[in-house]
Amino acid sequence: MADNGSVLVVGGTSEIGKRIAKQYADQGESVIVTSRDAAKAQAAAKDIGGDSSGIALDLVKPHEIGDALGEVGPVKYLVLVAIERDSNMIDDFNVDGALNLFTMKLVGYAEVIHALRKRLSDDSAIVLFGGLAKERPYPGSTTVTTVNGGVSTMIKSLAIQLAPIRVNAIHPAIVGDSPFWAATPPEVLEAFRVRTPLGRLVEIDDVVHATSFLLENKAVNAVNLNLDGGWLAM
Repeated sequence: MADNGSVLVVGGTSEIGKRIAKQYADQGESVIVTSRDAAKAQAAAKDIGGDSSGIALDLVKPHEIGDALGEVGPVKYLVLVAIERDSNMIDDFNVDGALNLFTMKLVGYAEVIHALRKRLSDDSAIVLFGGLAKERPYPGSTTVTTVNGGVSTMIKSLAIQLAPIRVNAIHPAIVGDSPFWAATPPEVLEAFRVRTPLGRLVEIDDVVHATSFLLENKAVNAVNLNLDGGWLAM
């Protein structure tokens, strides 16, 4: 383990989370990944390799988060990448789905930071994952848009409260090579690609690189980074 702590990736069994974790494991950092399921987290850690371990953590059960993180030592970098794909419209509103997403990202994210507060150093950095639905709502994004908007303002409050610890958020657009979007009909992805000035969709490598930038650049704080290839400019 590095002298100033491990890299903790909450939601580290997703493809994006695993790739972030692997980058740091390959650099010799001690890495911890989480999943709701302990076996899944441990399997992901084995795949990541290096000095990696996996633990069970359920963001939708915030009262249990402190105990779940009880054995975690000092933390250098904290990445909160866990997401939930909730589709919710006012005309057919799913209260349970809405509560699940709100609890996961607004309460769960905050509780993880609260539980780890004394294990973060002045040199620690935190990255929260939101999404571009905060800027571009779509049918069914009632809760996703609202929650990601909450993430974008939460980081400003956290950056002030936790200073000099840096807190930033990343808001990826469609990540074309992620498992969810890779399974989408090609014509759907093409419609987004042609509207992207970059001429291609965001890729997982872009997200990993951007996350590392937010974690490691010591002058970047309270920033919402839209990672969209210029899509929002159209």
